[in-house]
Amino acid sequence: MAAAAPHDGDARAEDPRAARSRQRVLAAATTCFLAHGYDATTVEQVAVEAGLAKRTVFNLYADKPSLFRAALERSVDTAERFTGQLLAHVHELAEAPDLRAGLGQLAEELALTVLAGPVVPLRRLLAREGERFPDLLADYRRRAPEAVLVALSSTFTVLAARKRLSVTSPDLAAEHFAFLVMGADLDRGMLGEPPPPAARIRERAAAGVDAFWRAHLPDQTGR
Repeated sequence: MAAAAPHDGDARAEDPRAARSRQRVLAAATTCFLAHGYDATTVEQVAVEAGLAKRTVFNLYADKPSLFRAALERSVDTAERFTGQLLAHVHELAEAPDLRAGLGQLAEELALTVLAGPVVPLRRLLAREGERFPDLLADYRRRAPEAVLVALSSTFTVLAARKRLSVTSPDLAAEHFAFLVMGADLDRGMLGEPPPPAARIRERAAAGVDAFWRAHLPDQTGR
C-alpha cells in the first residue's frame, strides 16, 4: 500500500531518503504536468523525469490523481510565497514618498512575476483541470490572484482617503491596475503562447501604469 504524503507537522519524522525522493518526484511531476497536461502525463514519465523507479513513485503516491494533487498543492504553496512577497510591496505603497515611482516598481514586479515565470502555465493547467479538481483551482485563486486584488483594493482605499489617488471603487481600480500592467499578454499566455521578452513586459507594464496614473490622479482643481 502506498505511503501517505506527510503533513507539514510530520515532515521531520519522514526518513531523509524518502523525503529526498518525494521532492524529486514532486518536482518531476510538476514539470511533466505543466508541459503535457494531466491526461497526457503518465506515472512512468514522472519516474523517468525524476530518475527513480516507477515503484518508488507508487510507494509515495497511490495513483496519478494523488500525485497530481500533491504536485499542484506544492505549486500553489510556492505561488502563495511569491504572492506574499508581492503583497509586502503593495502595502508599502500607502507610505511611499513617490507614489508614481512606487506604482511603477510594483507594476513591473507583478507583470514579471506572472508573465515570465511558471504562473501562467500553472493557471492554464488549473483551468483545464478545474472540473476534475475544483478545490485546487479555488484554493489557488484565493491564495494568489484574489489575494493580490484584495491587497491592491485595500491600499487604494487608504491612498484615496489620504487624497493621493482619486478612486471611486477600490475593487474596480485594483482590477484595472492588474489588467493594465499585464495587458493582452496574459490572455495570450493562457491560450498557449510563449512568454514575451522581459523588455516587452517592462515596457507594457510602464505604459499600463501611465494609463492608471492619468485615470486616478487626485483632483487638484477643486472641481
